Amino acid sequence: MEVHITDTFTKSLKRLMWHQHWLYKTYATFRYDIPLFFKNIWRFRRELYNHQWWDYRFTLNMLERSLTIMEKGISERGMEADSSREPKVKAMRRALELLRNSREDNFIERVEAELGPLSDWEWETDENGVLIDKDTPEQKNNNRAIFSAAMKLENKEWNELWNIFKGTRNSKQFDKKYDGSDMRGWWD
Repeated sequence: MEVHITDTFTKSLKRLMWHQHWLYKTYATFRYDIPLFFKNIWRFRRELYNHQWWDYRFTLNMLERSLTIMEKGISERGMEADSSREPKVKAMRRALELLRNSREDNFIERVEAELGPLSDWEWETDENGVLIDKDTPEQKNNNRAIFSAAMKLENKEWNELWNIFKGTRNSKQFDKKYDGSDMRGWWD
């Protein structure tokens, strides 16, 4: 077996060396990095506007916005085969739906659609000004069941979201079992 160094190999080495030169790095900063910085400020403007250091929702909102951009890019401009791209897009869309549910905190409304509405709380005050609950035991049980089901739904979706991100046992097998989970493979 003979090994020859071709012109394309030496050209690629020259290009790699040029990309490490201070002059190219300065050019790349002004040509690519600074415009991308301002583009990202525009893309994430709502999320940046609402940032508070103590609020974990900001992190989820940034993740949701970032996934929205990634999902759109992979679904519209993805250059991989449909057999691996489509499960990724499906997993991203499900993750976005779960993030949206968490942001909107719509678990009680969704459970109410299944189990019926919460009963209105009725209160009265006694002669000492203490509030007394006037709900019947049936109303209390109904409300308790709705709140319990909403908490279970929230926990179920929270766990599903992180399972999508971390992947399943089958996520590393690119065959019929590939489900698109495992965020580490969501690049194109």
